[in-house]
Amino acid sequence: MKDGCHKILCVDDEKNILNSIKRLLRKEDYQLITASSAKEGLKILAKEDISLVISDHRMPKTSGTEFLRIVKEQYPDVIRIILTGYTEVDAITESINKGNIYKFLLKPWNDHNLKIEVKNALEQYDLIMTNKELHHQVIEKNDELRQINENLEALVEKRTQELSLQNKALEFSRSVLDDLPISVVGISSDGMIVLINQMVISMFKGKKSIEIGKDITSFFSQKVKDEINIALADNRSIKMSESLLKDGVYDLEIIPLQGRFHGRGILMTIKPLN
Repeated sequence: MKDGCHKILCVDDEKNILNSIKRLLRKEDYQLITASSAKEGLKILAKEDISLVISDHRMPKTSGTEFLRIVKEQYPDVIRIILTGYTEVDAITESINKGNIYKFLLKPWNDHNLKIEVKNALEQYDLIMTNKELHHQVIEKNDELRQINENLEALVEKRTQELSLQNKALEFSRSVLDDLPISVVGISSDGMIVLINQMVISMFKGKKSIEIGKDITSFFSQKVKDEINIALADNRSIKMSESLLKDGVYDLEIIPLQGRFHGRGILMTIKPLN
């Protein structure tokens, strides 16, 4: 219960029965509300947060079984107990089978047994409320997960489009690089060859070709690598004449990358020495 105290509605047209239940439960941690008819009981249910209804069966106008049937329809979570005499058990059995009644208690009742049944009924109510709350939480979490999945799908689609554009830009850049009328080699800051264009491949056709993934010193002298480090450190272009390649002599220009690739590598142009 939100306020920590269960509310019990007791409905009986006999005042002495209501008073007896009041006396029996007065020391318990319950709030007992009484009504003398089914009509009055329904009005109370409309206003109060009732956990358990205890109703007499034999009442004028509306019987206990009919009253509790209405309670089940309008307030299905409320636990329903009916008080009845021995001779009325058969009449109540059908209502029990239909689920309109949680349990019936015979009159006169045993005080100890009644207290236990009330306690068990309220534990059942708490269990129903807990399961209902858990079910609600599961639905909320499922909604959150569905929203996350939808957002993720949108992000994946957006990222896929971005990658597609990047790939197209990369293909275009590669095409431009290959069409340049000059040999270009891309070298990372640690001296690894990461890019060559078609002119480089054509220049060394039939000779030991420059290969991606190899260290620059596999094809050029240590001096070239030292000049690359100087160019990166000073962020300036360096031209080298008569630089020794292992199978020829060439003019080189070392150009540090700028922008977001600043300090991460260089482009080196290669021109045969005439």
